[in-house]
Amino acid sequence: MFAFAPWTLWPSVAAVLALFYLLLSIRRIGPTEVGLVTKRLGWRRLSEDNPIAFNKEAGYQADLLMPGLRFKPWLIYSVDKFPWVQVPAGEIGVVIAQVGEPLPIGAKSAVYRKEFANFTDLLGFVENAGQKGVQRPVLPPGTLVPIHPVAFLVMTKSEVYGEPISPELRGRARRGGKITVDTFGLAPEQLELVRVEPQRRSDGMTNDTVGIVTTYEGDPLLSGDIASRLGDVSDITEMEKKGATDSDIIEILLGSKNHLHNN
Repeated sequence: MFAFAPWTLWPSVAAVLALFYLLLSIRRIGPTEVGLVTKRLGWRRLSEDNPIAFNKEAGYQADLLMPGLRFKPWLIYSVDKFPWVQVPAGEIGVVIAQVGEPLPIGAKSAVYRKEFANFTDLLGFVENAGQKGVQRPVLPPGTLVPIHPVAFLVMTKSEVYGEPISPELRGRARRGGKITVDTFGLAPEQLELVRVEPQRRSDGMTNDTVGIVTTYEGDPLLSGDIASRLGDVSDITEMEKKGATDSDIIEILLGSKNHLHNN
């Protein structure tokens, strides 16, 4: 007769549990996916106006898991997969920041700095005083980028990328309603690429077409300024004093001054 000693099985049981924990901690992120990491436990607390943890606090983490096999300890972290932002041909992507500094009073959109690039660098956006709300540049057709799904929402004509943190938007999502551009008060066709092309007349001929842009944000025009030009007409006045020809003046009037445009 042999006596059964249960403690002899403990090393085997521990090895099986360790292997099981290891397998649960390995996360596979697809080639066009990012992994949003949420930390369940943490001693530090997030600030009231910041939904993302930059210093290992509990909550949504700033660092994303990129494609491949990644290790994040189970029970401490959860990982949700989100697709890369993709803007189809003929459409634009409107970016809305859910992190950053508040917009100044009266502003409709956030200031843009070259350091923000295409909004894939979340830490750079925050450290360079990025602002919450609608961002001024749009993502052009063909864009395919890994953008933090909590820090930014991106709207295209047929898809809204990201995880909304607004209670109103989250409430709609919980009721089973898909978040679409209509949720933000936009019509899908407003996110199509604007085309300026000849118009066909009833007689079969075509008329050339130009596009006139009206901006609803920015400083008001100064007295005497012409809306179609940036700045006043002092340069034209100076040319007239120097006896410039009409053709030279017309060339300046029709020329571009986009290099003087402030955002």
